[in-house]
Amino acid sequence: MDLSCTPEEEDFRARLRRWLGEVLPRLPDPPAATDWPGRRAYDTAWQRMLYDAGYAGLHWPRDAGGQGATPAQHLIFLEETERAGAPYVGANFVGLLHAGPTLAAEGTAGQRARWLPPILRGEEIWCQGFSEPDAGSDLAALRTRAVRDGDTYIVSGAKIWTSHAEVADWCELLVRTDPDAPRHRGITWLAMPMDAPGVTVRPLRTLAGSTEFAEVFLDEVRVPVANRVGAENDGWRVTMVTLSFERGTAFVGEVVACRRVLGALARAARANGSWDDAVLRRRLGRLSAEFTALWRLTQWNVSEAMRGPARGGGPGGVPGTGGSVFKLRYSHARQELYDAAAEVLGAGALDTDHAWVADRLSSLSYTIAAGTSQIQQNIVAERILGLPKGR
Repeated sequence: MDLSCTPEEEDFRARLRRWLGEVLPRLPDPPAATDWPGRRAYDTAWQRMLYDAGYAGLHWPRDAGGQGATPAQHLIFLEETERAGAPYVGANFVGLLHAGPTLAAEGTAGQRARWLPPILRGEEIWCQGFSEPDAGSDLAALRTRAVRDGDTYIVSGAKIWTSHAEVADWCELLVRTDPDAPRHRGITWLAMPMDAPGVTVRPLRTLAGSTEFAEVFLDEVRVPVANRVGAENDGWRVTMVTLSFERGTAFVGEVVACRRVLGALARAARANGSWDDAVLRRRLGRLSAEFTALWRLTQWNVSEAMRGPARGGGPGGVPGTGGSVFKLRYSHARQELYDAAAEVLGAGALDTDHAWVADRLSSLSYTIAAGTSQIQQNIVAERILGLPKGR
């Protein structure tokens, strides 16, 4: 496998570096982590800058409003924006990395035309309404009901861990439309407007003090049937497309960030003398190898997704089960990275003003987010290794 860049790709990298060097110094200071209206404004303004410069949806197919970039260009973009300290997708996360790609792969032409351009321009924010109080990792146990009434569904139920709900315009929502069907059937994927009557949002404060998650209560909310993505009762299949993006390509920028953090950690160890500890050096060396391997796996997953066939008649490939391999190992490697940071920083690791403290607390959630590690192990065992299902 040839991982070197072509002259055209190196030219793309140079142009991107020049643009980042011009625009980043002009950005205002980011808002406080607890200021979600401010963060929404900041994140969507950055997304609009990317759109105007031709970098929004870089790897999305042109038919979906993207730039149709190659996998190599997509990865170069991630490397260079992280290296330059550019803003991350932030509040745009669900729209750009989950709902948008799902709509590109599964939506009708009208749905793609309605929802994808505002996502790319940073005009509309999406949240994810999958988990429920009694159906987290066991997603197929969801009980939020949707009863069809003519051209609308009447939705009642509750969701939890709804990412960015308090600032979202739309929700990618899973509902049960056939309560008598087997639990992996009878589920439907809807796009629900968050300003619809009957929607109540209650933010949840995380261990790190942020409120990017929320409880969402739905009391006879009317959602147009036209907002259904895929066929009625075919939502589980559509959901697997969404989760393939979430596990397969949504975390790729964070691998670059972890490699940067690891470099900073090694410099801190040299500065405070902990580098003299041979055990610590071996630990950092092993982590370096881990994240290098994860980056190579990322390159493979992104390339496979871009080459893969479209689903549901829409444009764009969908990541495969290799995303579960990546997500499983990345979740634990990220936690190990911040364990090592605590070892290097010593008492400084307890300083709540230290930027790495919030990242360490956040890392604890990664073995749960986007499907627990136990779920990923089952997927790897059954779908990749062909082992029999557990009983």
